[in-house]
Amino acid sequence: MIRILLTGACGHMGNVIQSVVASRDDCEIVAGVDIFNDGKASFPIYESIKDVKETADVVVDFSSPSLLNDLLEYGISNNTALVIATTGYDECQKKQITDASKQCPIFFTYNMSIGINLLANLAKKAVQVLGDGFDIEIVEQHHNQKIDAPSGTALMLADAICEEIDEPMKYEFDRHSKREKRTKNEIGFHAIRGGTIVGEHQIIFAGRDEIVTLSHSARSKEILAVGAVNAAVYMMGKDAGMYDMKELVK
Repeated sequence: MIRILLTGACGHMGNVIQSVVASRDDCEIVAGVDIFNDGKASFPIYESIKDVKETADVVVDFSSPSLLNDLLEYGISNNTALVIATTGYDECQKKQITDASKQCPIFFTYNMSIGINLLANLAKKAVQVLGDGFDIEIVEQHHNQKIDAPSGTALMLADAICEEIDEPMKYEFDRHSKREKRTKNEIGFHAIRGGTIVGEHQIIFAGRDEIVTLSHSARSKEILAVGAVNAAVYMMGKDAGMYDMKELVK
């Protein structure tokens, strides 16, 4: 039985993960971390990961970028695998995660959905076929409680696209403040926030007289929870290093 420590345990995603784990017989949640304890969990909840007494095989993290330092310190100190599903990290924090993966196993991705990762691969194929004759724009939609914009998934998709482009690309987040034509070496981002939208992502390839659009629609957050729990099971016994969805779906 794989023992999971769940950070962000009392948040929405934490509750969904609790439900997913409860339906499986290969893993269990032994403790949680959250500054808000709603009293509903069947396991102990701690305000800080530093206070956790239980032994865990893997940490599943759906918390906040502000808690990254403590999370990485815990993983390194206890040689515990980390499944990091939190979004909104800056470039410095991404480097921290990469550096920490040299000392403990880390599964890091901006989206735990298999469908989204397929979308990223399809976008890379589209770049190979369409070449540089198409402008690329990414539109993402999420619920009105999401704090970061653009979404980590949108950035992940753009990064995947850039792997297939020889020339360096610029990410344009605020075209509205400019009075100039669009340049060829940019990828535009557009963030929509409203209602209870779970997650919608579109990649638009706009060429001369034709448009190719790739899209993914998430109908519930359970797809992310299932992916995170699958990642936790996959990470059991792994050596130090960086892992992502490509390894999981091989």
